[in-house]
Amino acid sequence: MSAGRRLRILAVSDQVVEALYSLQAREWLSPIHLILSCGDLPYGYLEFLMELFSAPLFYVHGNHDRPELLSDGRVRHGPEGGQNLDGRVVWEQGLLLGGLEGSRRYHPEGRYQYTEEEMWLRVFRLVPRLLWNQYRYGRAIDLLIAHAPPRSIGDGPDPAHQGFSAFRWLIDRFRPRYFLHGHLHFYGRRPMIPAGPTRVINVFPYYVLEIEVSDVGHHERKRAGDRRGCRSVSMGSLPGDATESHRPADRAPEQIAGVR
Repeated sequence: MSAGRRLRILAVSDQVVEALYSLQAREWLSPIHLILSCGDLPYGYLEFLMELFSAPLFYVHGNHDRPELLSDGRVRHGPEGGQNLDGRVVWEQGLLLGGLEGSRRYHPEGRYQYTEEEMWLRVFRLVPRLLWNQYRYGRAIDLLIAHAPPRSIGDGPDPAHQGFSAFRWLIDRFRPRYFLHGHLHFYGRRPMIPAGPTRVINVFPYYVLEIEVSDVGHHERKRAGDRRGCRSVSMGSLPGDATESHRPADRAPEQIAGVR
């Protein structure tokens, strides 16, 4: 990537959007440089998006994800060609990406479900890498994806949809530029909640984020901490919103500064 180029990220979660599940999506949504899935989506849908936009896919599992049986008898446990970001921090196209799967445990045998204590342990396992990133790049992480929200930041009142306090601590301590999640379905104005310098965004069912990044290699440290030029834009109508169509919004700066 050249210095100062804007990276367009398609984030998806929880619900298949028919307008995206078509070849026409490439005409009005391209370019897409990176796809992020926050869980609870069919693996075939994610593979289609990855192929449609010729973009790498990183994902975490949601609490409703299950292995899928293919017609040839194989069982897949995630989208083929995608990279599971759970419990990892990776460098991708000038950004430091991390991920944590799952929701709060509401069933004793629930898959991809965790108690608060279990999630604290999973968060702490990321700490050494985040501290190393702070030393090496001048920041710990740019963008963290999860299925569940942080506690009391856009989460729900019922036990299944409450967020994790461990996520709040992670945000307060390491200050990612963005925390993207799904899990909670909503219809109306998109929640985008500031938590210090971090913006917490529910991407259900899809969201396009634009971030300006510098062409910084792994060997360079402090230059990578430049946070200038960040903006986000929600593209397309939300489910149940009959007043808008799945067409791209005006990209003029005054239009894309907020959330539709």
